[in-house]
Amino acid sequence: MPMLGLGTYQSPPGNATLEAVTYALKTGYRLVDTAKLYDNEKEVGEAIRKSGVPREEVFVTTKLWNSDHGYDAAMRAFNASLKRLDLDYVDLYLIHWPVPGKRGDSWKALTKLLNDGLCRSIGVSNYNINHLDELLAESDIVPAVNQVEFSPFLYQEELLRFCRRNKIQLEAYAPLTKGYKLADPRLKAVAAKYSRTPAQVMIRWGLQHEVVEIPKSVKPDRIVENSRVFDFEISEEDMKALNALNEVYRTSWDPSDLR
Repeated sequence: MPMLGLGTYQSPPGNATLEAVTYALKTGYRLVDTAKLYDNEKEVGEAIRKSGVPREEVFVTTKLWNSDHGYDAAMRAFNASLKRLDLDYVDLYLIHWPVPGKRGDSWKALTKLLNDGLCRSIGVSNYNINHLDELLAESDIVPAVNQVEFSPFLYQEELLRFCRRNKIQLEAYAPLTKGYKLADPRLKAVAAKYSRTPAQVMIRWGLQHEVVEIPKSVKPDRIVENSRVFDFEISEEDMKALNALNEVYRTSWDPSDLR
């Protein structure tokens, strides 16, 4: 699984997503993240098929939405996603949200899909430690990935450590706080020190925590900017300073109340 990919949440269906994914693949991205909820699986699949990049070189993620939980419903939802993508398989299929009472049956469906070879790996999204504990107690199949909101302003250190101990790869959506914190003066000071943009520093911070980063953009210049994060390293001192920016700042859902 590549450590950097293109997120497509709120990338509208049609040319915007098609062109963004096409450009990202041309630029060198090899991970594309979509979901039924995003209503752009068709465009993601089309861009991949027409890119000229061999299918086996592109890591494709999509997700099971809340209304499709339960064994039979999850199987149908996956097949519908695969049809919209028009691909033979997906590389990672995630439970998008830990829906109470149904997520266990949904996970059984995902393990069936895994065993049948229709997805190369399976995982979860928006799972807290209590959700992961429940899953690990009920299944021998460990989720390959847990995709959560994660940034210097939402540094989920305990969750990160838990996932590492259990060999679950943490993946960050909204690693740039949807732009809301890019002007923070403390972040800008660190960025200036490395002659980088705040966005590049935030992505690099996540990578140095061994977290997969999937910043979203449909703008070519931002797609390129977000990819130029492998030729510098943030010092230990500055990593600690960035860690200290944590203020439990969420731009999306908070799964804490789901049992």
